[in-house]
Amino acid sequence: MAIGLLNGKRGIISGALNDQSIAWKVAELAHTEGARFVLTNAPVAMRMGEIKKLSESTGAPVIGADATNDADLEKLFTESTQLLGGKLDFVLHSIGMSPNVRKGRHYTDVNYEWYKQTLDVSAMSFHRMLQAAHKLDSLAENGSVVALTYIAAQRVFPDYGDMADAKSLLESITRSWGYHLGRAKRVRVNSISQSPTMTTAGQGVKGFDSFFGFAHDMSPLGNAPAEDCARYCLALFSDYTRYVTMQNLFHDGGFSHTGITPEVVAKYAK
Repeated sequence: MAIGLLNGKRGIISGALNDQSIAWKVAELAHTEGARFVLTNAPVAMRMGEIKKLSESTGAPVIGADATNDADLEKLFTESTQLLGGKLDFVLHSIGMSPNVRKGRHYTDVNYEWYKQTLDVSAMSFHRMLQAAHKLDSLAENGSVVALTYIAAQRVFPDYGDMADAKSLLESITRSWGYHLGRAKRVRVNSISQSPTMTTAGQGVKGFDSFFGFAHDMSPLGNAPAEDCARYCLALFSDYTRYVTMQNLFHDGGFSHTGITPEVVAKYAK
């Protein structure tokens, strides 16, 4: 049941590809809770995905932007504030891609040009986005920025490849911009470390189905669904979290703090 949690708030939501995307769920819930926002994604992702359908159901305009292109991002923030009639109260960064992972290159044998693309698309894009917003003064006082990350930034998951490095950089950028934007405009910046989730990107990781089951068995509450991650994002966008910033917040059913469970032990019992 909607409670008007984001009534009157304006924002940008990036990365909604299809209805499996966490960003898609965020957009649907933000709309229900009274927010107005712009949807954005890279032009190639917009051609592959179904963002037009989401735009129609939420009434949100769509502005294509390559998150590795500074001119595109400046256009995104300029046009978003014009369309929405004011500065932005929230921004969601839900962008990630690794050519090495997609093409099966092992971490010990990465293509370094692809590696640079991984870092640029999945992490530097967050810095670029916030730098553009800051230079254009597009963020409102007491605003909130959220980026989606994964625990591979802290632990080794071999098949996650160079995306783990990108997520580590993303979390560092979260802390640094959290400091600068907090001092400048009381804007808070956080990352959410989500459970493995059945998204198009997640299922592109080798062995994802098996790991999804393992994570579920290792988590006291089980894997967190995309819909609940969206609710967590909205909580961070809301005025109830005005003093939460520079944090990496685990939304994973307890996986991040569980050493072992009987369900996992049972699979190895002789």
